Formats: sequence, C-alpha cells, structure tokens
Amino acid sequence: MKKLALVGTAALALFASACSSGDQPSSNPGAGSASAPAPAGGASGTLTVFAAASLTESFNVLGKQFEAAHPGVKVTFDYEGSSALVQKLDNGAKADVFASADQKNMDKAVQDGVIDGQPTVFATNKLAIAVAKGNPKGIKTFADLTKPGLNVVVCAQQVPCGSATQKVEQTTKTSLKPVSEETNVKQVLAKVQSGDADAGLVYVTDATSAAGKVDKVDFPESSGAVNQYPIAVVKNAPQAALAKEFTDFILGAQGKAELSKIGFGPGK
Repeated sequence: MKKLALVGTAALALFASACSSGDQPSSNPGAGSASAPAPAGGASGTLTVFAAASLTESFNVLGKQFEAAHPGVKVTFDYEGSSALVQKLDNGAKADVFASADQKNMDKAVQDGVIDGQPTVFATNKLAIAVAKGNPKGIKTFADLTKPGLNVVVCAQQVPCGSATQKVEQTTKTSLKPVSEETNVKQVLAKVQSGDADAGLVYVTDATSAAGKVDKVDFPESSGAVNQYPIAVVKNAPQAALAKEFTDFILGAQGKAELSKIGFGPGK
C-alpha cells in the first residue's frame, strides 16, 4: 500500500507541473505571440537631422539635450539652405528628420515623396537687417538699403530667406541691388561680420545669435513676410522611431523654450 501511495503522489505532481507550465510564457522566441519591440528610448545609434541653416544655434543645444535623454544616441546635423536639403533628399541622401525654414520647400519634399506623414509647423521667423557693430552707415529702415554706394548682401531667391526678401521688396515697391546672393542665411551673416558687406538681410534669430559681432536693425515691413518652419520624419528613415521622438521633442515645451531664446516665434 505504501508503494502505491508513492506512485499516486508522483502522478499528481506530474499532472500539476503540466498544468502549471501551460500558464507560463514559452522560452522559445518562435512560439506564441511575437515579443513587443524595444521602446525607442532604449535605441542607440546616429540620428541624422537635415535642418535649415537658421536653426543652427537652437538645434545644436536641443541636440545635446536629446542625447542626454537618450544614452547611446548621437544626433548629427546637416545645416544648409532648405532648397539644397530637399535636393539632397530627392537625390537619395539618407536622413531621419527634415526641418525647413519655409512651407514651400517642405511642400516640395512632400510632393516628391521623401516625407513620411504630415509635417508640423514648430516655429516662425522674420527678417532683420544685420549691420556692422555701431551701424557706421546709419541704416535705420528697409528703404535705406537702396542708398548709393551701400554693399548689401541677400539670400538667393530659391532659399526661404531670399523668398522673404523678395516678398518685402514687392510689398514695399522697393528694388534692392545686392552685391551678392548667398545660398543660405549664415553666408549672408558671415559677409557682414567680415566687413565684405555693409548690410545683409538675415533672420531676427541670426542677428540675435550674433549679438556682439553685428548690430540688428528691425523694420516693420518684415511682419508681412513671416516664414513658418515645419518639421517631419523623412520617408524610410534609418531611425524612424527616434526621428518621431525627436520631432515630438522639438514640438514640446523644451523645444519651444530653447527656440524662443533667440527670437523664434511660436509654431502651431
């Protein structure tokens, strides 16, 4: 009888073990439902951001803040004129995020099929006149830029700062005669800083970030040519999940606070 009792006890133990194992997840990764993907916050690697040149100072700071919140992630930036960045994307350049200095170039990127999802406006910007420290030429108005003998530099028409300049010219019926047209706003600013130009039409944010190197002259007509800055994830982005996190970060409170420090207006 004692022997039979031991056998019965062993059978019951085996039965209980079988029932218990049915409640546990399988150790075989191929069995049952697929495991959930790792959260983007645990990702690592390089996030590549194509951004308008006027975003340089703000995005450099925000990039470091994003890296601090995402250990193992490195954010790299390509700062150029927005039209040049769209051309790069059209030619197959790999990037994760695109931030344009106007809606026109973002619209082209969308139409060309290189953007994933709906772009969102995260900031606005308007023009100002950058002049040498002390404003030796006494420039006070937009119309002053037409004075004889004044070397004025502007952005080329195909880039957002150039398009905004052209719009101000049209609304004020003023025709500028620039000595050069640059491919991005930082090149305009550099010519004023170096003394190669007496004045340059840049964004308020560029002149503000260069305080101490140039003086800024505001003019009311610039309010009629405000540029909107949209941001979006690039189609087939190598780091799509991180790209979404970065765009959300720029659109969030921390992004807005940093952008406002040098004069960017609010987005949507």
